[in-house]
Amino acid sequence: MNTDVAPRLGGWQQTGRLAAAAALGILFWLSTGAALPRGCASGTCSWFVTGDPLVALGCLTALLWRRRFPFAVAMAVAIASGASVLAIGAALLALCSVSTHRRPARIGVVALGFVAASQLTLVLYPVTSPPGSVWLQLALTALCAGIAVAIGVAIGARRVEMQSLRERAESTEREQSARAAQARALERNRIAREMHDVLAHRISLVAMQAGVLDHRGNLSAEENRMLIRGIADGSHQALEELRDVLGVLRAVPGSPEPPQPSLDRIPELVADARASGVDVTLTTTVTGKPSDVVGRTCYRVIQEGLTNAAKHAPGAQVHVTVEGTAGDELHAGIRNSPATSTTTAQPPASGFGLLGLAERITLADGELRHHPTPDGGYVLTARLPWPHHDHGKRS
Repeated sequence: MNTDVAPRLGGWQQTGRLAAAAALGILFWLSTGAALPRGCASGTCSWFVTGDPLVALGCLTALLWRRRFPFAVAMAVAIASGASVLAIGAALLALCSVSTHRRPARIGVVALGFVAASQLTLVLYPVTSPPGSVWLQLALTALCAGIAVAIGVAIGARRVEMQSLRERAESTEREQSARAAQARALERNRIAREMHDVLAHRISLVAMQAGVLDHRGNLSAEENRMLIRGIADGSHQALEELRDVLGVLRAVPGSPEPPQPSLDRIPELVADARASGVDVTLTTTVTGKPSDVVGRTCYRVIQEGLTNAAKHAPGAQVHVTVEGTAGDELHAGIRNSPATSTTTAQPPASGFGLLGLAERITLADGELRHHPTPDGGYVLTARLPWPHHDHGKRS
């Protein structure tokens, strides 16, 4: 931290300091004039009423540059005060100003110069004084210099403390802004992930059914009614799930969230896909009940796999497997054969489904793999840890 840089003074602050220095100098000037012999001011002591005020005026003017050249101005004014009693106030202000920088060497040089220069007034003005008063004057001058130095050091310490507090407050504000930005980014990612998980599956099935209606003209009336009913049901369910997600996002912080899908809803998910025309089979060999986090993550894996199969492999055979045991691992897999239908228009892909799924599985300390198969199909597998203490655990 650079303590040489003092805050700028306003016009009134500068004027107030110079006025205080002038007032203090006038007190010394009047007390010295009272100690001069009668008639001296108009005779041999003409310097007292002419040169002394002019030197003091020059010192007060030089103080205007004390913040740009603190040591030079303070030293010049301290030496000049030896030829002007009226300039003692300006010298003390200059000494106080240079002391705010808290540099002992500079402070000592200026203070010594001020004390030494003050002894010139004994030669300049014929002031009668009792024996031993020289030491008294020297002690009083040193005391005044010490008071000015103490005040300046205290002001400098206060400035450093205030600067430190300002920097700390600015640092805290920057950290808070960074945390707020990170929280907003995380919340946006969470919203995007939830919206994708909720809507992508339903909309994909609806788009697939609509594509079948559009490209196949040989369907019976019953098949048309089933597809139309599936489109209506899927759209209604998508709206209901969207309403649930928006309700969670608008909820008061700290309020409990509605129940999230878990492992026991995977058969329902497969049944919905089968009702929408996907040729899907399910094999489950799960022993026990995993925690809500593991079960929900597994559900999202199956949901994303069925969504991608419906999007990119229409007419393919899809096989879903879920197996695991408490104390070991939970494995979920979706494998689809190559697409058999190329006439159905595919809905646009968001490109974020697998990225969001990978993030979910990483948070659950699991592993996600997905790749094409040699026969042109695709496989998506996930491995999730299932420790013993997760049995029946609520997240």
